[in-house]
Amino acid sequence: MTDSSPPPDSAASGKPRRKTMPFAVAAIALALLAAGIVPRLHASAALTQQTAAQTALSVSVIAPQPAPAVQDLLLPGAVTPFAEASIYARTSGYLAHWTADIGTHVKAGETLAVIDAPDLDAQYRQARADEATAQANFDYAKATSQRWQDMLKTQSVAQQDADTKMNDMEARDAMLASARANAAHLGELVSYEKIVAPFDGIVTARNVDVGALVTAGGTPGAAGMSGELFHVEQTGTLRVFVDVPQDDAPYVTTSTGVYLTAPQYPGRQIVGRVARTTGAIDPVSRTLRVEVDVDNPDSALMPGAYVQVHLQLRATSAALDVPVSTLMFRPAGTMVAVVDASGRTALKTVHIGRDFGTRVEITTGLVPTDRVIDNPGDSLNAGQLVSIVAGAHS
Repeated sequence: MTDSSPPPDSAASGKPRRKTMPFAVAAIALALLAAGIVPRLHASAALTQQTAAQTALSVSVIAPQPAPAVQDLLLPGAVTPFAEASIYARTSGYLAHWTADIGTHVKAGETLAVIDAPDLDAQYRQARADEATAQANFDYAKATSQRWQDMLKTQSVAQQDADTKMNDMEARDAMLASARANAAHLGELVSYEKIVAPFDGIVTARNVDVGALVTAGGTPGAAGMSGELFHVEQTGTLRVFVDVPQDDAPYVTTSTGVYLTAPQYPGRQIVGRVARTTGAIDPVSRTLRVEVDVDNPDSALMPGAYVQVHLQLRATSAALDVPVSTLMFRPAGTMVAVVDASGRTALKTVHIGRDFGTRVEITTGLVPTDRVIDNPGDSLNAGQLVSIVAGAHS
């Protein structure tokens, strides 16, 4: 009989082949599955990126710049004389003559006009005579008292009589003092017959003429006149008053540079100096009153003129500045939007310092490396994906 069983070697070799077959089939299936899914996944990721790129907000960014150390603050100013005085009469009488008209430059103590007051002159002469009489009476009483005091030493007179003479001398002395005071008073009034300039300046008004009746501290005889005879203003040095806004007030000191410009002198800069400030903010206007003194030797500026005052405000600390178009005004305060490293927005609260017009100073809240979004929209929020495009605005 023939043996039909397979050889032992054949049976042993077929068993491993049957075990590896399922793994091979699975590997093939996975390869085929990957070949179909992976492209789809790549396509889906690319589509997502493309969609995100298309939906990202296009913005332009700027870098904060160092704020200028000195700001030219331009304010309107009114020119006033360094000193001015209204000259009134202290003696009643008629104006005899005047020596200074409007526009006349006068020195301190120079006579402007003379008042004729004969009645006052007579009173003064009488007072001087009364003073002389009182002086004579006092001298006689003094000599008499001295003699009685000498006789009292030898018991030639009574003590009471000597005391009477002493009291009489003291009474005469008091009467002499009164007469001297009255004469001095009338002498001062007589001196006021000459109206003099109180300081070096220019006569800007003459409201009286020869023959006009003037009264001491009152209204002249001519109807409709205020009583002011002359008005004198000191124009060698002028005062200019400006009102500085509260935000800029801390930067104004006596060392602040300042110059003036006037419409009638185009291109000319008139140097001044900050003399003083009120040191307090006006609660009505919220401004600081600043006085600027200006030397005016050539009389280029006239009191009452309008000028523009340029204050050179120097910052006390380094700061950054950005265009006003970057600011966002939210309920939480003033903010700016920046773009972080991941391309998303972040909102930063900032504090505004000086105002440069189209740009503002940022004292806190920004660093020089920030990428600030220019002209952000009102709907811009934190964490929003943006696309930086040169020259684009959101």
